[in-house]
Amino acid sequence: MAAQPDAKTEERPQPDPDEKLIKVFDSEEESEALVVKGLLDSAGIESDLQSASLLQDAFPGLGGMIIQVREEDAEKALKLITESRQAAGNAAADEVDDDETQA
Repeated sequence: MAAQPDAKTEERPQPDPDEKLIKVFDSEEESEALVVKGLLDSAGIESDLQSASLLQDAFPGLGGMIIQVREEDAEKALKLITESRQAAGNAAADEVDDDETQA
């Protein structure tokens, strides 16, 4: 009988909670945070995605998702997120320009 692999060993490693983590992204939209987490994962940056809803009791109306990375990965992660947002903004602007030239 073959031993089944331990589910814990198959999970992607996450930063150790005892390490200093830096918040690099937050969003009210879970889907947006998942896209950013995927971007970081694809760049080989381990990240921790947490719900900010724990703050609801202290700060009603606040919520969403927070992404944290190891301190040594923070600069690279922030640069990657910024570049991705700029590329998305440029793509949206190009789409608007295309729509205007077709009108």
